[in-house]
Amino acid sequence: MTTPPDKIAALELICPAGNPAALEAAVAAGADVVYAGFADATNARNFPGLNFTRDEMAAGIDHAHRHGCGVYIAVNTYPEAGNAGPWRRAVEDAATLGADAIILADIGLLQYAAETRPDLRRHLSVQASASNRAAIEFYQRAFGVKRVVLPRVLTLAEIAELNQSLPVETEVFAFGGMCVMAEGRCTLSASAPGQSPNCNGVCSPASHVRYERRGGDTVSRLGDFTLNIFSEGEAAGYPTLCKGRFVAGDSASYLFDEPSSLNVLEMLPELAAAGVRALKIEGRQRGRAYVSRVVSAFRQAVDGSAQSGALDDMTEGARNTAGAYQKSWH
Repeated sequence: MTTPPDKIAALELICPAGNPAALEAAVAAGADVVYAGFADATNARNFPGLNFTRDEMAAGIDHAHRHGCGVYIAVNTYPEAGNAGPWRRAVEDAATLGADAIILADIGLLQYAAETRPDLRRHLSVQASASNRAAIEFYQRAFGVKRVVLPRVLTLAEIAELNQSLPVETEVFAFGGMCVMAEGRCTLSASAPGQSPNCNGVCSPASHVRYERRGGDTVSRLGDFTLNIFSEGEAAGYPTLCKGRFVAGDSASYLFDEPSSLNVLEMLPELAAAGVRALKIEGRQRGRAYVSRVVSAFRQAVDGSAQSGALDDMTEGARNTAGAYQKSWH
């Protein structure tokens, strides 16, 4: 059955903004909403040079709203034990600055936001990893969640079945990096550099990354671990443990996950038919040019003028994947 164009056009395009320049680029390229975070550990992309001061966030929200674009603020990491203050301040500031929604994962923060800022729309982060009806309904009943960002482990059929009776909207990832862990709960990152995305907001922190020359090769290291050796002329990617090449037996290979990017640019009719409300582009750690190019391509696709292969050269490792949406394994 053909999906009506108006149902595809109704998909909300949620786009990354790692800094003010990227926010402006996303808005100009046709984002319906940008998502961003404060410059601290309260969000899951806490890299040096990324994110927003409070003044920058206020200016960004004003710019987006003047151009008809919404802003969601991610406060989607888990507070430190005994130190919930910075996370609670982030909730308060998101409301005060006029964010259209806040993206949360921690149960305690969800309760705090529901009690102290009931008018601030609450979305459930993918970091909560809610992938079944009972879990999602719990978050809706307990904390008034209006939307859930679904984990990247569900097939299209499973998403469609969920959407038949869920009391909330669903948002899915449409483009960008993949994670082999339970949506950011990375024991690899936590054990190697001692920081993890769900607590410290950073995977493979730049402070622990080194590149070395070894003869004609380039060696990438994370802390004490050698993650990859790139031969002369081979593109050297950013070192993350899950995408390192390791020797097993007599050969080196990607033991956890091969570099690739989720890309559903040509699957929008199927996602719309499955009842998805919003498409999320990953990439707050990416630059302005990346944001502009990817958002523009998805804007065209949602508006009905997609070009086949438009983003093939923007994917990690020059590989596209539909991930679990078209799962062929059991």
